[in-house]
Amino acid sequence: MNKGQVFSIQNEQQFNDIALRIFRHQAENCKVYHDFISGLNIDPADVKAIHQIPFLPIEFFKSYKVLSSSASAEVTFTSSGTTGMITSSHLVTDVSWYTESFRAAFKLFYGDIENYTVLALLPSYLEREGSSLIYMADDLIKQSCNPDSGFYLYNHAELYHQLKKQQEAQTPTLLIGVTFALLDFVESYSINFPELIVMETGGMKGRRKEMIREELHEQLCKGFGVETIHSEYGMTELLSQAYSKGNGIFNCPPWMKIVTRDTNDPLELLQNNKAGGINVIDLANINSCSFIATQDLGKVYSDGSFEVLGRFDNSDIRGCNLLIA
Repeated sequence: MNKGQVFSIQNEQQFNDIALRIFRHQAENCKVYHDFISGLNIDPADVKAIHQIPFLPIEFFKSYKVLSSSASAEVTFTSSGTTGMITSSHLVTDVSWYTESFRAAFKLFYGDIENYTVLALLPSYLEREGSSLIYMADDLIKQSCNPDSGFYLYNHAELYHQLKKQQEAQTPTLLIGVTFALLDFVESYSINFPELIVMETGGMKGRRKEMIREELHEQLCKGFGVETIHSEYGMTELLSQAYSKGNGIFNCPPWMKIVTRDTNDPLELLQNNKAGGINVIDLANINSCSFIATQDLGKVYSDGSFEVLGRFDNSDIRGCNLLIA
């Protein structure tokens, strides 16, 4: 399987065919996934449709090397967490899969990155190593080929002046930020910049009281003077992202799909419009595991879009997507 086949998927039949091919490869070559499937008494040869594919619990990334390749890791992405928490590690043997995935997805949803000034307010991620979000943001900043693009830590005054500059120049601008940092910014500064794309990546990290999505987005809309807040849905264990352009409704690129599972029976998939645990099929994650059962709760709609409704009780607090919708 090559990148050209995965990133040129155009319809559901192509997606299903490639997903089954990747499943068979990973069932054979990923020891952790192989053992998990065996423990369920499932014979991979009996899996003939994607609804029969078992999903690996995301917690396995905390204790095992989830690899479907014998190659050495080019990069290891790690999840964020509070002190003493066991974090996930995603060993990526070919980081070009990640690069092509997020570049292609961004272009699909937002157009050419060179049209934007990219400003990244991601302090908690900049303060540690191994963040896949920082890797993506850094690449987008470089790909924008714009000298005004860049990272911001806690220098909110500098960010405010840059936003004013962008507004006056009428330059298309993307501000991607971790949720608590965006809230911190609008508590000190206010700007009326309707053309600005504000993209929150989730993550309160224990810094602030949790808020429902509507309340959060209302504060951010008021502070930045925008009509809607965009969001990114991604995580350490994935190599693809879904995007929301408002109202918390996400859409996936063609090589990614969300399905939901019964909260009482993890092997039972749900019909559309029913809330359940979020399972992710990420075909870019070919050298790891493309079929992951997350600890997020959500609902999938008939057009393939989805909404994140919260998290399972007692699941570890993670750096991304902690919001209760």
